[in-house]
This record gives sequence, structure tokens and C-alpha cells, in this order.
Amino acid sequence: MTREITDKRKARIDAVLAKRQKDLTLVIDNIWDPHNVSAVLRSCDAFGVAGVHLYYTTSQWPDLGKKSSASAKKWINRTRHLDASTMVAGLRDQGMQVLRTGFSETARPVMDFDFTRPTAIILSNEHRGTSPELAELISDEIYIPMYGMVQSFNVSVAAAIILSQASSQRAQAGMYDTPSFSAEELEQLKAEWYTR
Repeated sequence: MTREITDKRKARIDAVLAKRQKDLTLVIDNIWDPHNVSAVLRSCDAFGVAGVHLYYTTSQWPDLGKKSSASAKKWINRTRHLDASTMVAGLRDQGMQVLRTGFSETARPVMDFDFTRPTAIILSNEHRGTSPELAELISDEIYIPMYGMVQSFNVSVAAAIILSQASSQRAQAGMYDTPSFSAEELEQLKAEWYTR
């Protein structure tokens, strides 16, 4: 039996889709912890990221369950990849700058990047870092300045901080005021979301 959607629910979905950013994305690189992945997806939903890319070659995609933070997964499009060069080439073909988190001497602070440009950011396992085959393809590294004794943020916290910076830049540029999807794409998304 199909559940009838209320006008209030439709209006909420329409408002959220109107602000979704189709050219801002994250690549989740072999992050196995389901709590971290769920928290990353929740931040994506909160900051209007339409979809993420899943690069899982050494870890299995985690079972996210049905808890409240895991429920964000139904609002975020997920695209799986097994080949680094094909994935990165596809992102660049969409005109995206592709960045990765890291701490090398050439890494630049998050505030130095223009996130009003189409952007994909690779988030990796905080202990192993970026998968070597991805690191070979992506020279631009991004880091979050820190002033304490701890050297890195948890990956889900880093995702939220980076997306907050991107969101702030995009909001200032008025990018949330006009839908990034075409009218046809929006109608298709609405039809899908109304049944979720």
C-alpha cells in the first residue's frame, strides 16, 4: 500500500531540492567506520550536497543501519567506484576541481580554496590517509588549520568543517538562491523523493 504524501511534506522536499548543490561533492575513500560514514552523510544533507562518490577498494562499504544519522543516506545519491583514474577523470570531465585532504608541505588551508567552483573533495581514512592511487592523481591538498596538540580531526568532523566553509562561500555568492538542477532534473528528483 502506497503512503499518501502530505502537501506540507511535498513543500519541505521541494524547498530542500531547490537548494541542493549538484556540483559540490565528497569522495569517501575507504572509510570503514559506519558511525563516521553516517555522520559524513548527515553533514552532506545539512549543507545541501546532492551526492557523494564511494571509492571502496580495500574496505567494505559499511552497514549504516537505520538510526537517525544513518537515515541521511536516503537523501544523498551515492555512486560507487572501483577504479581511481576513471573516477577522477569523470569528476574532472564535469569541470570539477578535485582536492584531497592531507598535510604535505604543499597543502593549503581550507580557506584558500574557491568552493564556488564545481568541487570534489576526497576524504580518507584518518590513519591511512589518501589511497596511494588517488594521491598520485590529485596534487591539490587541503587542510584545516589547528592550534592545539592534536594533529587531525576525526573524518566526519573534518567533512563538516570543510562543507561549512564551502557552504558559507556558496551562500555569500547566492548559490543557494537558485536551483543548481534543471527544471527537468528537479521534477524527476521530486518524483523520487515523494516516494521515500
